[in-house]
Amino acid sequence: MTKKSGYVAIVGKPNSGKSTLLNAVLNTKLSIVTPKIQTTRKRVLGIFTSDNTQIIFIDTPGLLKPMHNLHKAMMEYVELSIKESDVILLIIDTDKYKTFDEYFSDVTINQLRNISKPIIVALNKTDLIENKKKLLPVIKELTDYKFISEVIPISAKKNDGLDTLVLCLEKYLPSGEFFYDAEYLSTQPVRFFVSEMIREVIFLNYEKEIPYSTEVFINEFKERSDGKWFISADIIVEKQSQKGIIIGAGGKKLKSIGEKSRKEIEEYLQKEIYLELFVKVRDNWRKKPVFLKSFGY
Repeated sequence: MTKKSGYVAIVGKPNSGKSTLLNAVLNTKLSIVTPKIQTTRKRVLGIFTSDNTQIIFIDTPGLLKPMHNLHKAMMEYVELSIKESDVILLIIDTDKYKTFDEYFSDVTINQLRNISKPIIVALNKTDLIENKKKLLPVIKELTDYKFISEVIPISAKKNDGLDTLVLCLEKYLPSGEFFYDAEYLSTQPVRFFVSEMIREVIFLNYEKEIPYSTEVFINEFKERSDGKWFISADIIVEKQSQKGIIIGAGGKKLKSIGEKSRKEIEEYLQKEIYLELFVKVRDNWRKKPVFLKSFGY
């Protein structure tokens, strides 16, 4: 049987379930997931391989109107992913959907109408819809758009409809040999996933502006044949007051972040680690290109 392989960009609004979908398809936690919007900031590459098909998924930041340079960098990731992919997987939160134009009214989505690539819409979170007949007019509206190739109802959280979605994506992939060995789940460095895990813990344990003003930078990552691996990371914030909030009274909050992060990282690496965390202030780093570049944006 002819092999098929290609790139699929996962695109959608914040909290539509892009990262949850990627993790569910790969049956592993690759992208961090939190209830807060803008959790995903960079592209996360995940590789799905079956007997005759390899899909390289690119999880992208949620579509938004840029408010500062970090947002601009995030939207550039989306544009690059769309440009490089063979198929676009557009995720829509069914529970919040009324019409296409209304749903995407607060983001720039017009470029999708002019893409000469297959666009597959995944109507996600169908588990929240009690009467599934309500999906029929939504599917009808979307399939009437000429730029949309197919519409597949799914629930990434409940792992429902994902097999159908993968089969649908396979149809639109070009024929060709696999890009990566079958055992690969991603090509991104371990350092990236470790920094993301620390950032996920921050997103889950702080409110208001703190998660969005925070970046994590790995300073040292030492693998050891004997004993614990050593990881040193900086938690970057924008203001001195935020540093105090991250650290907490007597350093208790930072210690808690370290303990929770260490458990997540050890489970991921299957290795015991020593995790060292520092909090540093980089004034308005989200707005300054020099800082964004140093953090890999």
